[in-house]
Amino acid sequence: MGQINPVADEAIKKRIVKHRTAQTTLTVLDPRGKPLPNAAVTVHQVRHKFLFGCNAYMLGGYRALALERAYRKRFSGLLNFATLPFYWGGYEPREGRTDKKRLREMARWCASKSIRTKGHPLCWHTEVPAWLARKKPDDVGELQWGRITREVKGFAGLIDTWDAVNEAVIMPDFRSPNPVSAMCKRMGRVELIQRAFAAARKANPGATLLLNDCDTSPRYEKLIRDCLAAGVKIDVIGIQSHMHRRYWGARKAWDVCERFARFRRPLHFTELTILSGKLKTDDDWHGRHKGWDTTPDGEKRQARQVEELYRVLFSHPAVEAITWWDFSDGGAWQGAPAGLVRKDMSPKAAYDALTRLVKNEWWTGELRLTSDADGRVTFRGIPRRLRARVQSRPRHVHPRPVRQAARDSTYRTGKGDIEMSSPLTGCRAAPR
Repeated sequence: MGQINPVADEAIKKRIVKHRTAQTTLTVLDPRGKPLPNAAVTVHQVRHKFLFGCNAYMLGGYRALALERAYRKRFSGLLNFATLPFYWGGYEPREGRTDKKRLREMARWCASKSIRTKGHPLCWHTEVPAWLARKKPDDVGELQWGRITREVKGFAGLIDTWDAVNEAVIMPDFRSPNPVSAMCKRMGRVELIQRAFAAARKANPGATLLLNDCDTSPRYEKLIRDCLAAGVKIDVIGIQSHMHRRYWGARKAWDVCERFARFRRPLHFTELTILSGKLKTDDDWHGRHKGWDTTPDGEKRQARQVEELYRVLFSHPAVEAITWWDFSDGGAWQGAPAGLVRKDMSPKAAYDALTRLVKNEWWTGELRLTSDADGRVTFRGIPRRLRARVQSRPRHVHPRPVRQAARDSTYRTGKGDIEMSSPLTGCRAAPR
């Protein structure tokens, strides 16, 4: 009997049903606690548990009000996760003078749209402030740990997820040495990661901390093993997947998931790029390339590849988040045609493809159901939060969860709206 192809369409569909949906039973009772038969019940999804994200670096960055409004509308219409910029060199260009006000405004807007936020990055060797070079080597560490403490503590409650250390695999051997890469070379990767995570954890014990890297080779695997052996509490493993030069393909994406899932940590694909124009042929990763535009054929190719890759990643049980890089071609890294929308904020085919997946195929409802003789309705849906409306007298809501069996959840309620989590998120019912 041949081995099952994990990236075949049927295998992907079966995994999505198994890992991303759950059967739920809702029991409708009247105020006296008796089952309410033949009650009309409407169920629909409110939000996803899975994090569909993108960096939101251009939030508030457009001079034209129409572009800014369109950016926000497109972003919040599709995504529930946003990465915000905390590059040390840009965040604190002058010692003690930070960009805190702007970042808080960005985070607050995201919160108003029920978009979870992540700060990126707390420790990275590529973008450090110029004034750090004037400090004594022995002082750099305390400044770095202090910077981590300040940001994580200062944004607690608004931003509780952080890329704690970014690209540590190459950090000590960075081609353009600076105070942070030199510090990493002196103390070693594991100790640097240990110190950075400790500072962030102390500043916000409830924070979710990622180790993030663009290197998916065995070197990254070894670094993770060494960190875990040293007692570093890595909450999430971050995997970058910039495909400016070539598309990974479904099989490589699956294989990467399988390799890193062995660490028994959730996986976040933190920086995913698929182009809608010509592929990259040069080695300049820091300059902006003029005239690197989206093309009609490129947009069709991008949409096909986006749909294929997202299906594979969404089907893998270890993956909890996918973050696209960048949202719009306007302001995209290197000037690449990397956006889900064009410079004028009109959606590309890839945006439409993701919308069909995230808001339709992987979305529950609207389901119109009728309770049986025991007052029960049963359905299979996508986590995270569902809303049920019971259209039957009387008019009061009395939600009381009852004991659940296996993956099924039973809820007892009267008339009205309830918000309820799916079985995969704790099975709580709360009145609306």
